[in-house]
Amino acid sequence: MSGGSSRGPAARSAGSASAGGGSDSDATADSPAAGLQRGSLGTLDIVFFVVAAAAPLAVVAGAAPLAFRLGGVGAPGAYLFSGLVYILCAAGLTAFASHVRNAGAFYAFVGHGLGRPAAAGTAVVALLSYALICFGFYGFFGFYAASSMRDLFGIELHWSIYAALALAVIAVLGYRQITVGARILGVLMAAEVAILVVIAVAVLATEGTSNFTLEPFAPSRVFDAGSGSMFVLALGAFLGFESTAIYSEEAKNPKRTIPRATYLAVGFLAVFYGFITWIAVAALGLDGLVETSLSDTFQGMYFMLADSYLGPWAKIAMDVLMVTSLFAATLAFHNATSRYLFALGRDGIVSRRFGATHPRFASPFRASIAVSLAAIVPILVTVTLSGDPYLHLLLWTNGVGIVGIVFLQLLCMIAVLRYFWRDRRGHGAFRVVIAPGLGAIGLTLGLWLMLSNFDLLTDLQGWANAALVAPVLLLGIAGVVWAVWLRRRRPEVYAGIGQGTRTIDVATAAGEAAAHPE
Repeated sequence: MSGGSSRGPAARSAGSASAGGGSDSDATADSPAAGLQRGSLGTLDIVFFVVAAAAPLAVVAGAAPLAFRLGGVGAPGAYLFSGLVYILCAAGLTAFASHVRNAGAFYAFVGHGLGRPAAAGTAVVALLSYALICFGFYGFFGFYAASSMRDLFGIELHWSIYAALALAVIAVLGYRQITVGARILGVLMAAEVAILVVIAVAVLATEGTSNFTLEPFAPSRVFDAGSGSMFVLALGAFLGFESTAIYSEEAKNPKRTIPRATYLAVGFLAVFYGFITWIAVAALGLDGLVETSLSDTFQGMYFMLADSYLGPWAKIAMDVLMVTSLFAATLAFHNATSRYLFALGRDGIVSRRFGATHPRFASPFRASIAVSLAAIVPILVTVTLSGDPYLHLLLWTNGVGIVGIVFLQLLCMIAVLRYFWRDRRGHGAFRVVIAPGLGAIGLTLGLWLMLSNFDLLTDLQGWANAALVAPVLLLGIAGVVWAVWLRRRRPEVYAGIGQGTRTIDVATAAGEAAAHPE
């Protein structure tokens, strides 16, 4: 499933952004001009956020078996194809990010490419979509933490207790300097990736070439009649790839850091998902995989492989790491949601109090607090109504959030095309025209597949699915209408919509490169 950037005038000087608060007495917590901490994130820091938001262990151990069940043995090819679509999108996205830096990436990009009314609608949809995904992951975390603690230690606690504990820890991390979260995400991500790699090595060492086959990557397997539902999961596995741009205000030399982080994150996830899902084929064989995916225990496929090829310790490790994987993903989506709210506050679309940064930590602390408080509501509603944390809190919120973000990704590609259509601003035609155009085609196909198979995400039928999606669409339209009203009644607020920090000039970019070489 889980960043963006902001631009120059809003950022503090290097001195005032230090951990101790620096010497800039003007950068106060109540000043919207106070910015995020410049130069605090390197390429790998941002990659950690993106990969952690994708929750690779949760995708592989939790969603990939369902992808096999729904789409057959072509799941490895579906993950690779989805990665290719997002690599194409990344080309245009990173080119755009080098000119437009804003912590509300979708919102800022659409504002510069398609105009302020479209940006206002995008802002509402983006904030709501990221928030819904974040809230849903609290349910997923609580559900799996409760299950793991029961299986490992015999401790019986309600899932909401674990969700509340995660919320409290994430609230603290979100309030403080972002690099604290980056270090934690890096450790957790490395551990969950490592256990899957160890399983893969064990399978290859045991089975050798006996089950080697490229059949899962054959077009006839990847794009057969039943692949539509499989692509819902495959495309959703890359959710948040665009979040690299959300952190461009805090990146070291954003012109180079953001493209590197984006390509590394998407490329790694595409190869990793494709390889690890193919490992299941190598372990079980084509016939064995089909049989396992259609069994009642299909969701435990990778836990079974860990137990069979490495021993009970590996299954226990996966239980623990699944919990940390979900925690890392929740933290990453919390950070992304906070930065969208921060960007909207800075531009005056919501209260400007949300556009302030902490005088010591340079974090969007008020936006982070607001997101943490808002997350309490769906947890309490689910508990009060005796809802299921997975079937209701997770699937319903994430189903809507995923569709919203894929729609915004498509809108962003259109904005890229329009922004660079008359003037490529020094970029090659492939990067800013051909690649985003092909990416837009792939996202259109993906969005259609998601909507036509939406019942797989929510486990609901008919009008109930429309009732879930409709509010996001209606609120987006309301945002557009509101912006048109502002143009007539409050032009000073309208002028700031989707603008944030203006286009970065050559002198600024050169200064950043000298100050933060990578």
